[in-house]
Amino acid sequence: MQGLLLLLLAALPIWSTAVTAQPVVRNDESLASDRPEAWAMKYVTASTLMTAFGETQAPAAGQWGFALDLGYVPRLTDGQQRVGLNGTKSEDLNRSPVFGRLRLMLVLPGEFVAELGYTPPLTIRGVQSLGLAAIAIGHRIFEHDPFTMSARAFGQHGRVQGDITCPTRLAGVADRRQNPFGCEAPSNDHMMLNYYGLELTVGWTAESWRAYSSVGAARTDLAVQVDAVTFGVRDRSRLTSRSVLPFATIGASRDLVAHWSLGVEVLHVPLYVQREPGSTRERDPLTSLRLQLRCRFE
Repeated sequence: MQGLLLLLLAALPIWSTAVTAQPVVRNDESLASDRPEAWAMKYVTASTLMTAFGETQAPAAGQWGFALDLGYVPRLTDGQQRVGLNGTKSEDLNRSPVFGRLRLMLVLPGEFVAELGYTPPLTIRGVQSLGLAAIAIGHRIFEHDPFTMSARAFGQHGRVQGDITCPTRLAGVADRRQNPFGCEAPSNDHMMLNYYGLELTVGWTAESWRAYSSVGAARTDLAVQVDAVTFGVRDRSRLTSRSVLPFATIGASRDLVAHWSLGVEVLHVPLYVQREPGSTRERDPLTSLRLQLRCRFE
């Protein structure tokens, strides 16, 4: 037994050297806005936009409320998921069919309305949000019954992590037709979903119904930190993309029982992508149906 222990202790430095000697590559890039990778980053970020969901309310200071947002994330085709390595590698982007957020709303002095949004760190098909929080402040700038106009500033900070570049189902698969990029273990990739922007909303009220339309733009500061082992090499590349996301919404809400209302809207975010080097730049937008259940208190 003592001899076996000595043998194991003697082997430790060799094993440690082998582990630390694993090659690491870092091909950091700042992407053009229409690169396939940048399009995918913007598509995911667009699905998280914290839109106003209607005109800014104008009740007395001190009132507050909360809401639950749910947004449909359209399923991508195989061709749309071919975004890695400038459009030559398929990524597993179809994870959750919905994006959710909790909102807390508080009316401030001067009839400003502040909102705080938070996405709980739930894991859905291997992807988890981490510290994904948003904030907004809005104010009515025009009112002539039954029409209103509101302006709002908003922003988001946080990230999601998951096995995107090397999904668990491919890790260690020897068949190169299934695993052409040699994924040896599930990756632990992180994507930063940071943005800030402005939104202008026009609303119309008729008894218990409210209809609205809005336009806005968000300045994005996106990044993907890859952490994947392929063919014995650890890839720690960082991809960044900065651009502007214009968007538009149209929707309506209806008062239900006391304090409660239900809203629905369609969000449209125009996006452009060049699928292959030298190919024609094409439109590939995000269009999402969203729901909001809101409760207000005096």
